[in-house]
Amino acid sequence: MSESRIPPRPVDDWNDDVDDAFSALRAHVPNAPAPDADAPAVRPRSNILGIYAWHPDFVRGWMPFSNHLRNSTLSDRVREIAIVRTTWLGFGEYEWAQHVRMSRAGGWLTDAEIDGLAEGPGAAVWSKADAAVVRAVDELVTAKNVTDSTWAALEAQFSRQQLIDFVFTVGTYDMHCTSFNALGLQLDPGMDGFPDSHRSAQ
Repeated sequence: MSESRIPPRPVDDWNDDVDDAFSALRAHVPNAPAPDADAPAVRPRSNILGIYAWHPDFVRGWMPFSNHLRNSTLSDRVREIAIVRTTWLGFGEYEWAQHVRMSRAGGWLTDAEIDGLAEGPGAAVWSKADAAVVRAVDELVTAKNVTDSTWAALEAQFSRQQLIDFVFTVGTYDMHCTSFNALGLQLDPGMDGFPDSHRSAQ
């Protein structure tokens, strides 16, 4: 989709309710500094937050859960494997581009691993344990479940809390793919999206 169905709300159009909603969002970020009541509200400019800005109550309801997934029991690396593979399969270009960039900047995934996530669980870069994680993502996205053998491979490396966080991370980003594609979310300037070959396969 080349145009937004719901364009980002211009930051100059944000009101106190929007500012308050995003302030509540920051309150759920671990180790975030306390806001300065006398300082003007910081209004981040991104297409995804611009869409959220049309619906402050949604921001208040949704973002605490989203922040939990960002800071869950999963390691940064496993979380990003799950997200990058999910958004590749679901053609969620915005979230894929954002998390590829974050993964590189954070040192969570190598370029070879990012390429491996485009290939799948059979990529040579994966250990047996990593391949099970990628395979679980594929099964959740395509079949909406996980086979017993794949689940056993996950249980061998994750706690029950991590298993819950993993399943909800994949499910949430699969939902993001559907939602943001329907809304027509466009890449921010400077974001590197899908390779042309993948974009044309959608």
